[in-house]
Amino acid sequence: MAKTVTAYKEKMKELSVLSLICSCFYPEARKKLVCEFEDMEVKSIDKRASGQAFEVILKPLSPVSDVAHSLPSPPKRDISLEDIEKKLEAAEERRKYQEAQVLKVLAEKREHERDVLLKAMEENSNFSKMAEERLQMKMEQIKENREAHLAAMMERLMEKEKHANEVRKNKELREVLLA
Repeated sequence: MAKTVTAYKEKMKELSVLSLICSCFYPEARKKLVCEFEDMEVKSIDKRASGQAFEVILKPLSPVSDVAHSLPSPPKRDISLEDIEKKLEAAEERRKYQEAQVLKVLAEKREHERDVLLKAMEENSNFSKMAEERLQMKMEQIKENREAHLAAMMERLMEKEKHANEVRKNKELREVLLA
């Protein structure tokens, strides 16, 4: 396909020059210009205000033309056993290096995962300790408040009892004085 495209570009360059020359020498033949090349045929369609139009027909490649266009391959040099061994050693070193790189990356990922897991566990334990400390402080505060409340109630009860004893004494004294 690349050969056909390259040939097409070259022929179009030749065609424009050829068309110019033909139109100068044969002005009446310009309308019926037909050119044939090895792998394409060019026909004039019609003349327009912007220029002349052509129809380019590419011919299928024939076995003869394919052989003519093929380029000879560069000569192959002889490869010695030492060259093959050197190439195999170099390939083995590259493979080992790539394997080491993959293992290094995997080890770094595992280390990172372990660090993240340890950090998460540490944060979880810190959170648990903080929650436990807060709960303990809250429980102590509740206990202190309860004890203070009970102490206040006992004090009021003692005051009432003391007042009741005074009232009883005063009542007995009145009865003794009145009697």
